[in-house]
Amino acid sequence: MRGRGHAPRPSPFRLPVGSILAMADTQQVDAKAERTAARLAKRIGAFAKAHGGAEGQVAYLGQRGARIVLVGEDGGWGDLVAPTYAIARKAVEKAGITAHEAFDGEFAAKVRTGPYEWSRMAGIQVGGKSNT
Repeated sequence: MRGRGHAPRPSPFRLPVGSILAMADTQQVDAKAERTAARLAKRIGAFAKAHGGAEGQVAYLGQRGARIVLVGEDGGWGDLVAPTYAIARKAVEKAGITAHEAFDGEFAAKVRTGPYEWSRMAGIQVGGKSNT
C-alpha cells in the first residue's frame, strides 16, 4: 500500500502527457463550433427565404468575432455576429449564399433604406437622438 506523498508509478506505455485530454478538448471545441455555424446558417437561410435570396459579407471584429452582413434580393438587410471569423465563414458557406470580400460597389448599392434608417442616420450625424 502506498503512503501519502509518493509519486504515482510511470505508465508502461509511451504516450505524450496530456494527449488524450488535448484531443478531447479539441473535439469539444470543434463540435461546438460546428453547432454554432449550423445555427447561424439556419438564421442566414431564414433571412434569405424571407427576402427572396441573399448575399453576404464577413467582417472581422477583433476579439468580438466577426460580423455577417446580409443583403436580401429585395434590398432588406440585417446582420449577425459570430464568435470567430472562421465560424462566420463556415456559416455563410453552409447557408449557400454568395459571399463578397468587401461591402462596396454593386453589393452595397443593393441595400434599400427606409425613413427609419434615414432619421437615425440624420440624428447621429448632427449629434442628436434618434426617434427610438
